[in-house]
Amino acid sequence: MVATRALPVGTILTADALRFQPWPEGLVKPEQYYVEGQSNVAALAGSVVRVAMTAGAPVTKGSLVNPRDRGFLAAALGPGMRAITVPLSADQGVAGFVFPGDHVDLMLTSEVSGEGDANKLNATETIVHNLRVLAVDQRTTAVDTSGNTTPTIFSTVTMEVTPRIAEKIAVARQIGTLSLALRSIADTASELEESIASGTTSVPRDGDIAGEARMLGRGTTRPSDLGSTVVTGGEVSRYQRRTAPMRGGTAPAAPSGAAPANTTPAAAAPPSEYMGPSVRVVRGDQVTVVPVGSR
Repeated sequence: MVATRALPVGTILTADALRFQPWPEGLVKPEQYYVEGQSNVAALAGSVVRVAMTAGAPVTKGSLVNPRDRGFLAAALGPGMRAITVPLSADQGVAGFVFPGDHVDLMLTSEVSGEGDANKLNATETIVHNLRVLAVDQRTTAVDTSGNTTPTIFSTVTMEVTPRIAEKIAVARQIGTLSLALRSIADTASELEESIASGTTSVPRDGDIAGEARMLGRGTTRPSDLGSTVVTGGEVSRYQRRTAPMRGGTAPAAPSGAAPANTTPAAAAPPSEYMGPSVRVVRGDQVTVVPVGSR
């Protein structure tokens, strides 16, 4: 059994990553190699590469970690990466169509309250891009025990993250609700091209095949918390807010004996009943707040 492509450390194997090919009989080591007739390619799907292999190299038995082996999850992690588990409901997890090895974006939906239930801002933002799914519940392979790739509703998902992103996700869980968005394989390739064009990713010298492999590995698996996008309720419905609610109130009283602060009526906070973008009109000592778009 040989690798059909370069397999970096931490790669979760799929059936198309392995195949049998003729090998000189005198070089075959049955105690170390997987031999046709004695080994099954499908049975190794879901295993993790412990030792990096080049395309065409024999797969040794010590180079793979089985999902049932101790230390499987640690072997699946890339250098400097961490694993974090997030609880999800059926609708937050793409209805079970996320499998180990897929890449997802993580979205945070939160509510910013103002004075009263009506005066609040609903917003959803994509906080992390290109997260690799390591496990779904206790399942670490895309196929079930019967060998079928069947969507299954899950309650938790374990993802590969950087230490900083792990901290951000831990805080995000306290702020609001987390949801997954399944990524297309083509998106990863296009983002790698943008990263190279912007200079974020350096391209190795011509002929440096190993450097190119490392670049592709980092570009296609590295999560990113840059370039977050956000959608507020006002962009979905005209009856929702676009901006964070402003709280009404008065300025704190000056200390006893102190000179009065140099304030103007225009500095006063707008009445709490006004929501959304507005224009403040000052006429002498009278301040009027007019909502934008009103008649």
